[in-house]
Amino acid sequence: MTSRPSKNPWIKYLKPNPKAQLRLFCFPYAGGSAGVFRSWPDSLPPTVEVCAVELPGRGTRIKDAPFTRMEPLVEAIALALLPELDKPFAFFGHSMGALVSFELARLLRRSQAGARERGDRQLSHLSISGRSAPQIPDPEPPIHALPEAEFVEKLRCYNGTPSEVLANPELMQLFLPILRADFELIETYVYKNEPAFDFPITAFGGLSDFKASREDLSAWDRHTTAAFDLRMLPGDHFFLHSNEALLLQSITRQLQQVRS
Repeated sequence: MTSRPSKNPWIKYLKPNPKAQLRLFCFPYAGGSAGVFRSWPDSLPPTVEVCAVELPGRGTRIKDAPFTRMEPLVEAIALALLPELDKPFAFFGHSMGALVSFELARLLRRSQAGARERGDRQLSHLSISGRSAPQIPDPEPPIHALPEAEFVEKLRCYNGTPSEVLANPELMQLFLPILRADFELIETYVYKNEPAFDFPITAFGGLSDFKASREDLSAWDRHTTAAFDLRMLPGDHFFLHSNEALLLQSITRQLQQVRS
Protein backbone atom coordinates (compact mmCIF):
# COMPACT_ATOMS: atom_id res chain seq x y z
CA MET A 1 0.00 0.00 0.00
CA THR A 2 1.52 3.28 -1.09
CA SER A 3 0.66 6.65 0.33
CA ARG A 4 1.38 10.25 -0.48
CA PRO A 5 4.36 11.57 1.53
CA SER A 6 2.82 13.26 4.53
CA LYS A 7 3.50 14.01 8.15
CA ASN A 8 -0.17 13.48 8.91
CA PRO A 9 -0.51 10.00 10.49
CA TRP A 10 -4.32 10.12 10.25
CA ILE A 11 -4.57 10.04 6.45
CA LYS A 12 -3.32 7.44 3.97
CA TYR A 13 -3.44 8.45 0.30
CA LEU A 14 -3.66 4.93 -1.09
CA LYS A 15 -2.94 5.99 -4.68
CA PRO A 16 -1.78 9.61 -4.67
CA ASN A 17 -3.72 11.63 -7.21
CA PRO A 18 -3.08 15.37 -6.81
CA LYS A 19 -5.05 16.13 -9.99
CA ALA A 20 -8.24 14.58 -8.60
CA GLN A 21 -11.27 16.81 -8.41
CA LEU A 22 -12.64 15.29 -5.19
CA ARG A 23 -11.28 13.54 -2.10
CA LEU A 24 -13.19 10.61 -0.63
CA PHE A 25 -12.33 10.14 3.04
CA CYS A 26 -13.02 6.54 4.13
CA PHE A 27 -13.59 5.47 7.73
CA PRO A 28 -13.13 1.79 8.70
CA TYR A 29 -15.24 -0.51 10.85
CA ALA A 30 -14.31 -1.64 14.38
CA GLY A 31 -10.86 -3.21 14.34
CA GLY A 32 -10.28 -2.11 10.75
CA SER A 33 -7.36 -0.10 9.39
CA ALA A 34 -6.79 2.11 6.36
CA GLY A 35 -5.85 -1.08 4.52
CA VAL A 36 -9.56 -1.99 4.34
CA PHE A 37 -9.78 0.40 1.38
CA ARG A 38 -6.50 -0.43 -0.37
CA SER A 39 -8.17 -1.75 -3.54
CA TRP A 40 -10.62 1.12 -3.91
CA PRO A 41 -8.51 3.58 -5.95
CA ASP A 42 -8.33 1.12 -8.85
CA SER A 43 -12.13 0.88 -9.07
CA LEU A 44 -13.12 4.51 -8.60
CA PRO A 45 -12.85 7.22 -11.28
CA PRO A 46 -9.49 9.01 -11.74
CA THR A 47 -11.25 12.20 -10.66
CA VAL A 48 -11.49 10.76 -7.10
CA GLU A 49 -8.62 10.50 -4.63
CA VAL A 50 -9.21 7.87 -1.93
CA CYS A 51 -8.04 9.07 1.48
CA ALA A 52 -8.26 6.30 4.07
CA VAL A 53 -8.43 7.36 7.72
CA GLU A 54 -5.92 5.50 9.90
CA LEU A 55 -7.19 5.36 13.47
CA PRO A 56 -4.81 4.94 16.42
CA GLY A 57 -4.03 1.39 17.47
CA ARG A 58 -3.87 -0.22 14.03
CA GLY A 59 -1.93 -0.26 10.78
CA THR A 60 1.02 2.12 10.87
CA ARG A 61 -0.28 3.46 14.21
CA ILE A 62 -0.29 0.15 16.05
CA LYS A 63 1.64 1.63 18.99
CA ASP A 64 -0.83 4.50 19.51
CA ALA A 65 -3.55 4.07 22.13
CA PRO A 66 -7.03 3.68 20.58
CA PHE A 67 -9.85 6.03 21.54
CA THR A 68 -12.77 4.75 23.61
CA ARG A 69 -15.03 7.83 23.39
CA MET A 70 -16.54 9.44 20.32
CA GLU A 71 -16.15 13.15 21.09
CA PRO A 72 -12.36 13.26 21.57
CA LEU A 73 -11.88 10.99 18.55
CA VAL A 74 -13.82 13.18 16.12
CA GLU A 75 -12.15 16.30 17.53
CA ALA A 76 -8.74 14.78 16.80
CA ILE A 77 -9.78 13.69 13.29
CA ALA A 78 -11.23 17.12 12.51
CA LEU A 79 -7.98 18.81 13.46
CA ALA A 80 -6.03 16.41 11.26
CA LEU A 81 -8.37 16.72 8.27
CA LEU A 82 -8.71 20.50 8.07
CA PRO A 83 -5.54 21.01 5.97
CA GLU A 84 -6.80 18.35 3.52
CA LEU A 85 -10.16 20.02 2.86
CA ASP A 86 -8.92 22.39 0.17
CA LYS A 87 -10.99 20.76 -2.59
CA PRO A 88 -14.45 19.15 -2.77
CA PHE A 89 -14.72 16.14 -0.46
CA ALA A 90 -17.07 13.36 0.58
CA PHE A 91 -17.19 10.81 3.41
CA PHE A 92 -17.74 7.04 3.42
CA GLY A 93 -17.95 5.10 6.66
CA HIS A 94 -18.81 1.47 7.38
CA SER A 95 -20.35 0.37 10.70
CA MET A 96 -18.33 2.16 13.39
CA GLY A 97 -16.86 4.29 10.62
CA ALA A 98 -20.36 5.37 9.61
CA LEU A 99 -21.02 6.73 13.07
CA VAL A 100 -17.60 8.41 13.24
CA SER A 101 -18.03 10.07 9.83
CA PHE A 102 -21.53 11.28 10.79
CA GLU A 103 -20.35 12.88 14.03
CA LEU A 104 -17.31 14.31 12.27
CA ALA A 105 -19.58 15.92 9.68
CA ARG A 106 -21.58 17.48 12.51
CA LEU A 107 -18.45 18.78 14.21
CA LEU A 108 -17.11 20.27 10.98
CA ARG A 109 -20.42 22.04 10.44
CA ARG A 110 -20.27 23.56 13.92
CA SER A 111 -16.62 24.56 13.66
CA GLN A 112 -17.04 25.98 10.17
CA ALA A 113 -19.95 28.28 11.00
CA GLY A 114 -19.91 31.01 8.39
CA ALA A 115 -17.71 28.92 6.07
CA ARG A 116 -20.11 29.35 3.16
CA GLU A 117 -19.77 33.10 3.37
CA ARG A 118 -15.98 32.74 3.32
CA GLY A 119 -16.12 30.37 0.36
CA ASP A 120 -14.64 27.43 2.27
CA ARG A 121 -15.24 23.90 1.02
CA GLN A 122 -18.18 21.98 2.43
CA LEU A 123 -18.85 18.25 2.70
CA SER A 124 -20.55 17.24 -0.56
CA HIS A 125 -21.92 13.78 0.22
CA LEU A 126 -22.13 11.36 3.13
CA SER A 127 -22.22 7.61 2.47
CA ILE A 128 -23.30 5.51 5.44
CA SER A 129 -22.76 1.75 5.32
CA GLY A 130 -23.83 -1.12 7.59
CA ARG A 131 -25.04 1.08 10.45
CA SER A 132 -28.52 1.79 11.77
CA ALA A 133 -29.50 5.44 12.07
CA PRO A 134 -27.91 6.94 15.20
CA GLN A 135 -31.20 7.84 16.89
CA ILE A 136 -32.16 4.15 17.04
CA PRO A 137 -30.93 2.49 20.26
CA ASP A 138 -28.99 -0.75 19.87
CA PRO A 139 -31.24 -3.55 21.19
CA GLU A 140 -28.24 -5.73 21.98
CA PRO A 141 -26.45 -5.44 25.36
CA PRO A 142 -22.87 -4.07 25.36
CA ILE A 143 -20.12 -6.59 24.71
CA HIS A 144 -16.88 -4.62 25.15
CA ALA A 145 -16.40 -5.65 28.79
CA LEU A 146 -17.30 -9.33 28.41
CA PRO A 147 -14.80 -12.00 29.43
CA GLU A 148 -12.48 -12.92 26.59
CA ALA A 149 -14.18 -16.17 25.55
CA GLU A 150 -17.62 -14.54 25.40
CA PHE A 151 -16.28 -11.48 23.60
CA VAL A 152 -14.60 -13.63 20.95
CA GLU A 153 -17.79 -15.63 20.47
CA LYS A 154 -19.73 -12.40 19.84
CA LEU A 155 -17.12 -11.39 17.27
CA ARG A 156 -17.80 -14.61 15.38
CA CYS A 157 -21.40 -13.50 14.86
CA TYR A 158 -20.26 -10.47 12.90
CA ASN A 159 -18.32 -12.66 10.45
CA GLY A 160 -15.70 -9.93 10.05
CA THR A 161 -12.72 -11.39 11.90
CA PRO A 162 -11.04 -14.16 9.90
CA SER A 163 -11.38 -17.59 11.51
CA GLU A 164 -7.61 -18.08 11.38
CA VAL A 165 -7.21 -14.94 13.49
CA LEU A 166 -9.88 -16.03 15.98
CA ALA A 167 -8.09 -19.36 16.33
CA ASN A 168 -4.66 -17.81 16.84
CA PRO A 169 -4.12 -16.80 20.50
CA GLU A 170 -1.12 -14.58 19.70
CA LEU A 171 -2.96 -12.62 17.01
CA MET A 172 -6.03 -12.29 19.22
CA GLN A 173 -3.95 -10.82 22.03
CA LEU A 174 -2.85 -8.17 19.55
CA PHE A 175 -6.31 -7.42 18.18
CA LEU A 176 -8.50 -7.79 21.28
CA PRO A 177 -7.52 -4.47 22.94
CA ILE A 178 -8.26 -2.60 19.69
CA LEU A 179 -11.60 -4.34 19.21
CA ARG A 180 -12.62 -3.80 22.84
CA ALA A 181 -11.75 -0.10 22.57
CA ASP A 182 -13.72 0.27 19.34
CA PHE A 183 -16.78 -1.49 20.74
CA GLU A 184 -16.55 0.65 23.86
CA LEU A 185 -16.53 3.76 21.67
CA ILE A 186 -19.66 2.57 19.87
CA GLU A 187 -21.48 1.33 22.96
CA THR A 188 -20.90 4.50 25.02
CA TYR A 189 -22.00 6.79 22.18
CA VAL A 190 -24.91 9.07 23.07
CA TYR A 191 -26.96 10.52 20.21
CA LYS A 192 -28.01 14.19 20.40
CA ASN A 193 -30.51 15.98 18.20
CA GLU A 194 -29.11 18.49 15.72
CA PRO A 195 -30.47 20.02 12.49
CA ALA A 196 -30.36 17.88 9.36
CA PHE A 197 -27.62 18.34 6.78
CA ASP A 198 -28.25 20.08 3.48
CA PHE A 199 -26.17 17.66 1.39
CA PRO A 200 -27.23 14.20 0.13
CA ILE A 201 -26.89 11.03 2.20
CA THR A 202 -26.76 7.50 0.85
CA ALA A 203 -27.17 4.49 3.14
CA PHE A 204 -25.88 1.06 2.14
CA GLY A 205 -26.95 -2.18 3.77
CA GLY A 206 -26.45 -5.92 3.47
CA LEU A 207 -29.57 -7.95 2.81
CA SER A 208 -28.42 -10.55 5.37
CA ASP A 209 -26.98 -8.11 7.93
CA PHE A 210 -28.49 -8.79 11.36
CA LYS A 211 -27.11 -5.52 12.75
CA ALA A 212 -28.68 -3.03 10.32
CA SER A 213 -32.11 -3.74 8.83
CA ARG A 214 -33.61 -1.92 5.85
CA GLU A 215 -35.96 -0.11 8.23
CA ASP A 216 -33.15 1.03 10.52
CA LEU A 217 -31.07 2.18 7.56
CA SER A 218 -33.96 4.09 6.01
CA ALA A 219 -34.19 6.14 9.20
CA TRP A 220 -31.05 8.00 8.09
CA ASP A 221 -33.33 10.06 5.84
CA ARG A 222 -34.17 12.38 8.74
CA HIS A 223 -30.58 13.63 8.75
CA THR A 224 -30.72 15.39 5.38
CA THR A 225 -32.95 17.98 3.75
CA ALA A 226 -31.43 17.03 0.39
CA ALA A 227 -31.65 13.73 -1.46
CA PHE A 228 -31.60 10.44 0.44
CA ASP A 229 -30.98 7.07 -1.17
CA LEU A 230 -30.98 3.56 0.31
CA ARG A 231 -29.14 0.75 -1.46
CA MET A 232 -29.39 -2.84 -0.23
CA LEU A 233 -26.72 -5.22 -1.50
CA PRO A 234 -26.34 -9.01 -1.20
CA GLY A 235 -24.30 -10.05 1.81
CA ASP A 236 -24.02 -9.86 5.58
CA HIS A 237 -22.53 -7.12 7.75
CA PHE A 238 -19.33 -7.17 5.69
CA PHE A 239 -20.93 -6.88 2.27
CA LEU A 240 -18.41 -4.10 1.51
CA HIS A 241 -15.89 -6.92 0.99
CA SER A 242 -18.06 -9.66 -0.48
CA ASN A 243 -19.77 -7.24 -2.89
CA GLU A 244 -17.11 -4.58 -3.23
CA ALA A 245 -17.62 -4.16 -6.98
CA LEU A 246 -21.34 -3.40 -6.65
CA LEU A 247 -20.71 -1.01 -3.78
CA LEU A 248 -18.04 0.92 -5.66
CA GLN A 249 -20.24 1.15 -8.75
CA SER A 250 -22.90 2.85 -6.63
CA ILE A 251 -20.37 5.15 -4.98
CA THR A 252 -19.02 6.10 -8.42
CA ARG A 253 -22.48 7.14 -9.59
CA GLN A 254 -22.97 9.23 -6.46
CA LEU A 255 -19.65 11.03 -6.71
CA GLN A 256 -20.17 11.81 -10.39
CA GLN A 257 -23.14 13.91 -9.30
CA VAL A 258 -21.06 15.91 -6.83
CA ARG A 259 -20.31 19.36 -8.17
CA SER A 260 -16.90 20.92 -7.76
